[in-house]
Amino acid sequence: MERRDFFKKAAVTASAAALGTSTLEAGITHQPVDNRKISDIAFPEKRPLITFSDRPPLLETPRSVFTCALTPNDQFFVRWHMPDIPMYIDEKTFTINVNGMVKKELKITLEELKNDYEQVEVTAVLQCGGNSRSAFTPTAGGIQWGNGAMGCALWKGVRLRDILDRAGIQKGAKWLAVQGSEKAAYYETPNFIRELHLDELDDHVIIAYRMNGEDLPYLNGFPVRLIIPGVYSDSWIKMISNITVTDEYKKLFFMDHAYVVPDNECECETPEKKFPKTKPIYRMNVKSLIGYPVNGSKLTLKSETVIRGVAFDGGAGIKSVQISLDGGKTWDHTLLDSGEQGRYAYRTFRYSFKPTKLGKLELMAKAINKLDEEQPLAKDIKWNHGGYKYNGIDVVTVEVI
Repeated sequence: MERRDFFKKAAVTASAAALGTSTLEAGITHQPVDNRKISDIAFPEKRPLITFSDRPPLLETPRSVFTCALTPNDQFFVRWHMPDIPMYIDEKTFTINVNGMVKKELKITLEELKNDYEQVEVTAVLQCGGNSRSAFTPTAGGIQWGNGAMGCALWKGVRLRDILDRAGIQKGAKWLAVQGSEKAAYYETPNFIRELHLDELDDHVIIAYRMNGEDLPYLNGFPVRLIIPGVYSDSWIKMISNITVTDEYKKLFFMDHAYVVPDNECECETPEKKFPKTKPIYRMNVKSLIGYPVNGSKLTLKSETVIRGVAFDGGAGIKSVQISLDGGKTWDHTLLDSGEQGRYAYRTFRYSFKPTKLGKLELMAKAINKLDEEQPLAKDIKWNHGGYKYNGIDVVTVEVI
């Protein structure tokens, strides 16, 4: 064994031992890292959040925020890829360029976007494909998010399809390439571009300029961003600068190499041997999260406690959320909200109980959607090298006093 391989295996084995397992050949999963320290410093338009980086800005929402149907703008997570983000954008001169295989090229100003097209709204969850990546061992490449790289908002803007109708699609056109304004520090780094097939466009795919009734926060994509409900956030391009219509798909780094999972039934592989064929991540899977109480909370014996949280999926809709207080042996149904926010939004849940025993208590939450897909236990999720699409049953440990 070469020296570098020895140290690699030694580190992996040590991690496994700390988690109570003897082998990592297939990789293991567990609960994501939780209760990281919230920063003492707030970014503009934000409250203090969990900070991974300031360039590019990488901010995670604390667990306690996830009790409401809509995530406040100033507590909404932030994910940028490139370090060079425009520091100032003039709303009066900003334009979205539409070009390529169109009958009429457009340069759409914000004023035109707000006044010359039908205005629509959609409530949808935005979630990073690597949310909860810290659940994977050995460590999967990328930001080691806990549970908070997600949020739900009411987005207002214009249907992307209406903009393309105004430009006029030429015969033979099939694809869109949507590009934002962030730039790499080095010229060889590829641009962040999302390609969409024209068949993907429905009434819910919009170019949004408002979020929860306010202008988009700068760090969440001001002045406009792409909204694709039910799909992971790598597709939701921020600070849109250009939309190009093409007749063929072009292989791109982020879609074809970065945001991918193994193209097999389990979407899994081993740390020792990557699966050779991959596919881009796309539709979100079913997931829930307890927002209250949080890990480490102290509950009073025989006093009523209300567990609250959120659940969502890729658009099929949430059918039920269940709670277990006995390690998953039995499950009780929670009370869900009306679902009036729509199938792409959070459904909030609550469950009342009175703790009957002193000491540690595990609270488990499991969501089931209308396709009868349900969250698996963390240990049953198979490893993948990108740490994508984790959706394990959520576990919060509290102390009854």
